[in-house]
Amino acid sequence: MSQKIRRNPTLGDNIRNLRLKSNLTQEQVTIKLQLCGLDTSRSIYSQIESGTYNIKVEELIALKSIFNCSFDDFFLNIL
Repeated sequence: MSQKIRRNPTLGDNIRNLRLKSNLTQEQVTIKLQLCGLDTSRSIYSQIESGTYNIKVEELIALKSIFNCSFDDFFLNIL
C-alpha cells in the first residue's frame, strides 16, 4: 500500500520550480520517474505540479533524486 501526501498547490509550485531549476521538461521528468519503476504518466505529473494530485511518497523520493534536492525544498512556504 502506497502512502500519499495530500494535495497542496504550494507543494506543486515548489516541484515545478525545482523542475525548472533543473532545466527539465515535464516529459523528461516523467521518463525519469518511469525509469525509477513508477507508473507516472505525463498527465499525472502535470497534476502533481498543479497541486491537484495526491503525490505518492515513492514519487516524492524519486523526485528528490531527480532534482538533487532536499525534502525541505519540497515543503518551502507550507505551514
